[in-house]
Amino acid sequence: MSIEARLAELGITLPPAAAPVASYVPVVVSGGTAYVSGQLPFIDGQLATGRLGADVTLEQGIAAARACGVMILSQLQTALGSLDRVERIVKLEAFVNSTADFTDQAKVANGASDLMAEVFGEAGRHARAAVGVPVLPLGAAVEVDAIVALKP
Repeated sequence: MSIEARLAELGITLPPAAAPVASYVPVVVSGGTAYVSGQLPFIDGQLATGRLGADVTLEQGIAAARACGVMILSQLQTALGSLDRVERIVKLEAFVNSTADFTDQAKVANGASDLMAEVFGEAGRHARAAVGVPVLPLGAAVEVDAIVALKP
């Protein structure tokens, strides 16, 4: 089954790839690896903003991380032409806009991690970092970047 067919089976429609908000490119392909810049969470076309532990619930944070994962897929599809070129999701890094006493960054990051496993199966299982930060660009609740191995 193609990855596009798998997305359809899961009811996931990829949004247009977001334009960069500063001086960088969304995806760099070097050798057999794609490096995806940090992606922000757009849900129904709106940026999910706020801080976990203050005005964003754990459930909203998980949904925001999943939305970041969807945007990672969109960026990859745009850069590669097809998600079938993905051999493995190697690593995700999740940055969670959170208060000093919020300690569930790993649970928030599961939103993106679980998406990759749903879409790519075993090839979607990856190494990961989940870090709490005091602020993110544009006030985003979560930002996730990725390192992806490509098929030869």
